[in-house]
Amino acid sequence: MADIANRYPENKGGKYFVDNQCIDCDLCRETAPSNFTRNDDGGYSYVYKQPESPEEEGQCKEAMEGCPVEAIGNSGS
Repeated sequence: MADIANRYPENKGGKYFVDNQCIDCDLCRETAPSNFTRNDDGGYSYVYKQPESPEEEGQCKEAMEGCPVEAIGNSGS
């Protein structure tokens, strides 16, 4: 499970975040391209935009549930 204490600083403030367990598999960027992007230098994904519609919310939830290393978290706030 993702740990908010280990979230990447690039994550946009809000409930979804990516922590330092990310293995850069690209699943979240493919599932929710409007919300996740890649840090090319660090080789990991992060949330660059929190979901703003029910569709984006669903995509972020799907990305979180599909993450193979559980690096995507939802703080609920």
